[in-house]
Amino acid sequence: MIAIIDYGRGNLGSVEKAFERVGIPASVTEDPRAVDDAAAVVLPGDGAFHDAMTNLGARGLVEPLRRALDGTRPFLGICLGYQLLFSTSEEFGEGRGLDVIPGVVRRFPAGRKVPHMGWNRVGHDGSLALFAGIPSGAHFYFVHSYYPETARPDLQLAWCDYGSVRFPAAVQHGRIHATQFHPEKSQRWGLRMLENFAAIVKGCS
Repeated sequence: MIAIIDYGRGNLGSVEKAFERVGIPASVTEDPRAVDDAAAVVLPGDGAFHDAMTNLGARGLVEPLRRALDGTRPFLGICLGYQLLFSTSEEFGEGRGLDVIPGVVRRFPAGRKVPHMGWNRVGHDGSLALFAGIPSGAHFYFVHSYYPETARPDLQLAWCDYGSVRFPAAVQHGRIHATQFHPEKSQRWGLRMLENFAAIVKGCS
């Protein structure tokens, strides 16, 4: 079973239904024990960075989430669930994230419409498992006003250009996978990506 973490933020129903469409059992939960027992964990989300961290703490989910990020199980972060993996965020003043990926979540600079919302191309070099069978330059659906920035050399990255900013649209570090865009809203290639994640989960079981 894939556990989809419910911390009061995110389009949880859409994520759960997207996994159903590709034939993979997934369940929304806020039970820390269910997170610990799951074969894989998905952290979706939208909204404010600080509120999300506060809600995770209030529901006793921070430590189970850290255990899910220890590299022993497949993990998928989506949108805000991706940004929470970084060290800090500039949103409404600096705040601490989960610090799994060293880096900062920054607001897009002036000059382009914010939020970055709608379809955009994502490039990759073929090394990320989530992108198996997905061409570089395929379109995915984004909704975000902030983007992550990291200089960690051992991360596998996919990228997206928005105005003058090229940002990591997806990362892979061992069994940790995360995307700034929404696979569950990205139609053909988004569903293929969730199929790829399900294959990763099956391969680890």
